[in-house]
Amino acid sequence: MKVNKVVAACAAIVIAFSAAFGAPAAVENNPAGGEAGRVRVPLNLAVLIQDDVTQRVGNELGRTREFIRQLPAGSRVMVGYVTSGSLQVRQAFTTDLERAARSLRTPVGNGAASPYNPFVEVREALKKFPADGKNFNALLLVSDGLDVSRGFDPSTTVHSGDLNNAVREAQQRGVAVYTFYAPTRLTASSRTAANLGQSALNRLTKETGGRAFFQGTDFVSFDPYCRDFSRTLYHQFAGAI
Repeated sequence: MKVNKVVAACAAIVIAFSAAFGAPAAVENNPAGGEAGRVRVPLNLAVLIQDDVTQRVGNELGRTREFIRQLPAGSRVMVGYVTSGSLQVRQAFTTDLERAARSLRTPVGNGAASPYNPFVEVREALKKFPADGKNFNALLLVSDGLDVSRGFDPSTTVHSGDLNNAVREAQQRGVAVYTFYAPTRLTASSRTAANLGQSALNRLTKETGGRAFFQGTDFVSFDPYCRDFSRTLYHQFAGAI
């Protein structure tokens, strides 16, 4: 019974996000404002930001804060930073959405905050999800996805052991992982590095029921992603409450 519940939850999230980004016309044919654009079903949402991504990510935090504040009552949010080989939890899972929103900060944006690799800390964050099964589970990772701790080729980046472990942890815990690509100094200066990182993010999200978002090798605004995410969860799950 527990396994079926986890599978059903993951499937529901996959359907919702697939609809959001694969069929935008569904939103256009259902015009609405205000409450119709908000998530209506409680989520357990972890927001992780890699601390050495470009500081321009800080310009997007206002929209991210607003998205957190508009989550429905009963939602739980965790905010963490992947930094210098460790997971810095700025806010543990809480139902105080305002407190979670305020815990977001601008990333450090330089190599001094570079993690060992992002996927070790993703796995650590996954272990912190509530195990009560009350809400749908999702993790949003803002990262360049690049792991060069064991080399610089597809066999050690896109198929690294730490990435494999993160995928298995997410699958076991019923957490769909989504990623917003943002470059670091290395991926901003090397197209090869950027492509390897994006390939790793694609694999992480595809194998956990989520999706990776990027456009070329530069930074993309979070606004359309947050907006479509909110609208689609409303349309998909409005009848579930």
